[in-house]
Amino acid sequence: MIRPRKMKHVELTVLSRDVDRVIEYLGRQGIMHFSDTVEGPGPGEDSPQPSRGETFRDIGLRAGAPEPLRRLTALGSGMEAVSTASEASVHSLDRAAYRHIQDNLEKIRGGAAFLGIDLPDEPEDDTKLPGEEEEVLTDKLCDGISSLINRENEASQEKAKVEETLNEARAFANLNAPFAELDQLSYLTLRVGRLDLKAQDQVRRSMADRAVIIPLGEGGRILAAASRRGRFALDSELKKTGFIPIAIPEGYQGIPVELLGGLEDRLTAAERELEQIQRDKEELRREGAPHFRALMASYLMAAAVEQLKAKLVATRSIYVLSGWAPQDTIENLVEDLTRITEQRIAIRTFSPEEMPEVAEGREKVPVSLKHGAYVRGFERVVFSYGAPLYGTIDPTPFVAVFFSILFGIMFGDMGQGFVLFLLGLLTSARGSRSLKNFRGYSTPLIAVGIASMIMGLLTGEIFTIEGLLSAPTRAVTGFFMRIFGIAGEAPDRILHLMPEKGNVMRLFYFFGFTISVGIILNSIGLVVNILNLFSLKRYEKALFSKTGLSGLLFFWYAVFIAVRCLAGGRFAWFDVAGLLIPVSGIFFGPLLWPLISGERPILKEGFMVFFMEGFVEILETLSTYVSNTVSFLRVGAFALSHAVLSFIVFTLSSMVSRGAAAGPLFAFVVVVFGNALIIVLEGMIVAIQVVRLQYYEFFSKFFTETGVAFAPFRFRKEARE
Repeated sequence: MIRPRKMKHVELTVLSRDVDRVIEYLGRQGIMHFSDTVEGPGPGEDSPQPSRGETFRDIGLRAGAPEPLRRLTALGSGMEAVSTASEASVHSLDRAAYRHIQDNLEKIRGGAAFLGIDLPDEPEDDTKLPGEEEEVLTDKLCDGISSLINRENEASQEKAKVEETLNEARAFANLNAPFAELDQLSYLTLRVGRLDLKAQDQVRRSMADRAVIIPLGEGGRILAAASRRGRFALDSELKKTGFIPIAIPEGYQGIPVELLGGLEDRLTAAERELEQIQRDKEELRREGAPHFRALMASYLMAAAVEQLKAKLVATRSIYVLSGWAPQDTIENLVEDLTRITEQRIAIRTFSPEEMPEVAEGREKVPVSLKHGAYVRGFERVVFSYGAPLYGTIDPTPFVAVFFSILFGIMFGDMGQGFVLFLLGLLTSARGSRSLKNFRGYSTPLIAVGIASMIMGLLTGEIFTIEGLLSAPTRAVTGFFMRIFGIAGEAPDRILHLMPEKGNVMRLFYFFGFTISVGIILNSIGLVVNILNLFSLKRYEKALFSKTGLSGLLFFWYAVFIAVRCLAGGRFAWFDVAGLLIPVSGIFFGPLLWPLISGERPILKEGFMVFFMEGFVEILETLSTYVSNTVSFLRVGAFALSHAVLSFIVFTLSSMVSRGAAAGPLFAFVVVVFGNALIIVLEGMIVAIQVVRLQYYEFFSKFFTETGVAFAPFRFRKEARE
């Protein structure tokens, strides 16, 4: 039978000098599911230290000490360095190194944001841990960006200042005399600034003939002139009305026209500098983008390594990496790590039954599934419900097959199935990069697309259009009719779903077929559960529960009676015994199993409680099997509804095409929108129904307890196949 991969518990005792390279290897390969880790300190926390006089060995012998730590203290002669490290304290996160990594990440993010470079959010396949070369390159790039940022800021400030001064100076163009000469007159006081229009009128009225107010363009700019003796009154009045002085630009010489020319030259120079900065920025972005992405990936890897190290049992000189790995990867794991560390590593492996944590139920062995491309595409369906227990049967192949079959039955159309098939190709690894986020749906889309195309071939539908396959279908059916000597006219389609006068029984036969599929799926679920219970040594439930052998025999015999009666037979006296024997097993199971196992049966809660529990169990068994079987009528119902919708679209398009001159165009629009509606809405509904049938009619038979999914430490979120 199909079972998850066999697992081994692996303990790696590594010197501190080698731990980074070991973790880098494990993160690349994605083959080790870490467990029994110490929840170490974060970047700003303190690690647990031994008390005064307490050694590393003392910590390892404490009650409740982590299992890897206790094993490390017991390793003794397994590695010479262990005895040296036995007097060391527990290692903590290297906060200085971690802070340095985070600082570099922030520098890289800031520089990339300034240049407009998209950065990866995880290491690439060829990423390596940062070294001295990466440190130098990071400093060089960040220094170059800092210089560019300073230049841009200075040039922007210069431009803004010159623009403001130029706008102010342009207001002086209304003066027809050199401003310097006016300002130097001994009997004249000049004030330049901004003043609200209403306030200007107020100043004119209050100053009367003692001052002159000259508007200088828009924005409330004015030139106020008064005699030297009236300057105090002018300043006082201007202050009361909210006058805002404007500073005369430095180097203001000559008449305003000359001043404007000089300022415009300075503005042009500032704009040219900004344009040059943009060219330098674009060049740096083009040349530096690959380096920024590589550095980002490298330091992300380094951060992940430091975070993992903080959670490992360690001394000042030794780390212990403890976790699970598939048995078929152990040989390469040992060979590669021995080579990487130049044999400075101690590796021990344990079978699950050798682990006391597993035997005592404190830890579950992670489940790793190994499938081909087709079955692997449906692993998400299984794990979204729950991971199977380690050592039990893997249900994924059954899910893949029945998911495809059920979807195809309910969504039969060659054209619409081809659209789903095409979407599957577009979302595949070789498809469109813009759809890479939907890559996990590629295989299911291809599978259900092919199944829908096969069902569409049987029903003779292509994009809801009938008749296109009539001629080839008649040729095929006529050929087989001649071979088997069947008289009559060859049908134009193999399977009719729409009810026809005189052929209603075909529809009932189809519903009977869908129930048969349900019986097969329910039976497989029961067989899987029975085998799982035997492998877990839960013999009582395997033999006497409603989902055990007794329930399976009851279900099969009830189906046998139903088929016999539909074929013209009758319910016989021996059928009572055929049903009563498995029902008795379910009812009296709590008493029968102790007798079989050599123990004395005991009614802990009394006979009445035992009777009521057994009676309720029988009622639940009956209702469960009836509902689980009848539930598959929905497969036929949705197949019929799909045929009805297709018929409606086909009929509407035919009616529209016989209309005005633009009838064929309108018919085409009806076909396109009708098919799009069916593909999107009914496609989602059918997918939901298939998932529901898998969850409630199949998984419920054996998923009474879930396991732990194999989640190996890796730098990339998605494993590369």
